[in-house]
Amino acid sequence: MGIKKPMDLVAALAAVFGLCYGIAGVAADASDHRYKAGEAVPLYANKVGPFHNPSETYRYFDLPFCIPEHVKEKSEALGEVLNGDRLVDAPYKLDFRVDLDSKVVCPKKLKGEDVAQFRSAVLKDYYFQMYYDDLPIWGFIGKVDREGKTDENEYKYYLYRHIHFEVLYNGDRVIEINAHTDPNALADVTKDREIEVEFLYSVKWKETRTPFENRMDKYSQTSSLPHHLEIHWFSIINSCVTVLLLTGFLATILMRVLKNDFVKYAHDEESAEDQEETGWKYIHGDVFRFPKHKSLFSACVGSGTQLFALAIFIFILALVGVFYPYNRGALFTALVVIYALTSGIAGYTSTSFYFQLEGTNWVRNLLMTGCLFCGPLFLTFCFLNTVAIVYSATAALPFGTILVILLIWTLVTSPLLVLGGIAGKNSKAEFQAPCRTTKYPREIPPLPWYRGTIPQMAMAGFLPFSAIYIELYYIFASVWGHRIYTIYSILFIVFIILLIVTAFITVALTYFQLAAEDHEWWWRSFLCGGSTGLFIYGYCLYYYHARSDMSGFMQTSFFFGYMACICYGFFLLLGAIGFRAALLFVRHIYRSIKCE
Repeated sequence: MGIKKPMDLVAALAAVFGLCYGIAGVAADASDHRYKAGEAVPLYANKVGPFHNPSETYRYFDLPFCIPEHVKEKSEALGEVLNGDRLVDAPYKLDFRVDLDSKVVCPKKLKGEDVAQFRSAVLKDYYFQMYYDDLPIWGFIGKVDREGKTDENEYKYYLYRHIHFEVLYNGDRVIEINAHTDPNALADVTKDREIEVEFLYSVKWKETRTPFENRMDKYSQTSSLPHHLEIHWFSIINSCVTVLLLTGFLATILMRVLKNDFVKYAHDEESAEDQEETGWKYIHGDVFRFPKHKSLFSACVGSGTQLFALAIFIFILALVGVFYPYNRGALFTALVVIYALTSGIAGYTSTSFYFQLEGTNWVRNLLMTGCLFCGPLFLTFCFLNTVAIVYSATAALPFGTILVILLIWTLVTSPLLVLGGIAGKNSKAEFQAPCRTTKYPREIPPLPWYRGTIPQMAMAGFLPFSAIYIELYYIFASVWGHRIYTIYSILFIVFIILLIVTAFITVALTYFQLAAEDHEWWWRSFLCGGSTGLFIYGYCLYYYHARSDMSGFMQTSFFFGYMACICYGFFLLLGAIGFRAALLFVRHIYRSIKCE
């Protein structure tokens, strides 16, 4: 299963340059077929799995359902495979506008181990997912009868054996499909014994006036219901109030304080040339002293800038409607392709900044930039993919897909990273420092505990996190649940607010740090800006225990493993934003005074 043939590899790589493999390709894959009465309409069985564990999914025929004589697998795009989709021909035949009543799929003799497998699946609330003319179908495979029983040993486990399909059509096109299980057609799988089960299905066709262009509205409207929108707008207003209060407070304080500082320093220069300097002007000879570990620092700024570009491009695609509901794998394909294509930004930013900091070993800097985000992500993927292989889950990527990703990294990401690095090396940009740096650094005076790095990070991360935490729940419920998220415009507004709050809080803390005559602000501004990523990971712990019903080693490891990578990405992105804002601010205030 997956991308097996050499031609598939060629197609995948060609698509990286054309953005047609997966993004435009999957978008165009939304079926636009027209059918004649009696014509076969494709129905694919996708996967089954525990309802509360979205990452733990298995192939449909891993459960002993009726298997067709020839199980044909559907060829899939890169994003679909990354999403864990494994489509095969379903055992049901739903020909266009052909009603069926209790048609037998197959009579099946279930052995004791088959019954035990079904019972375990029913106990874990297994659901199935199918696609009919690219429209999703879900349903539970069975139910547990707990009524009037307190002892678990007395529970009854039933398997649904009759599915009713209700299909709506408009002219010669399929518009909507719903699946219902018959609560009266049950097979008792409580005991491990051999049983005979006859699987049935019925099909009912109905005409509708809904136009074909609106057939996906049903799935996107769930996240746009009035009570959901009210919460989203409350989140936006809450965030905007936070931003206005913060920016107003900071602008007022900083403008007044800075104005007083400028007046004071100008007066000091006029009145007493030998008067000892205090405050942030006192350290003007050290404030632009380059940070320690400049290669790592440049790599962090470069990687954060690339992830910022990635986020902006993803938002653009979302806002133009590429990620409509159940556009299988489009988001994953977009992430892989755009990350590969933006690696040149990381190379250029990192290397040019490294040379501004008077670095010399630019090759090491470039290697560090390439591995800073990809390295932890690759190690996490190797561990989680091994877990998925052990579980025989569809989240385990086939060898062909892994090969495609490695080829993209080798033939696209790495060359663009190197080209960006060479361009950065040749840019010959100089660091614009308004003040000369002294030969020897001043000693930093003793500071109270709350001016340390950790307390400052805690203060810096809390405000941006408070501006986004309401929206975080909906994103988590979509990524790690079965909700549908389509209000990308609101998400984009929240993202912009997050950037503004991060920039302002970092600038404020940098000013207070310089006013306390602590000139080591470079790393501090990056760490304070990125600390929101740590708060998001803290929210992961809360969400897992309080807001979800996830369980089991595989789901837990997938949740915390991939969320660690996402939060690390946010740490780099917001760290780069915080540092850039602090750098602009520091340059501005020192340019406004006379300093020898």
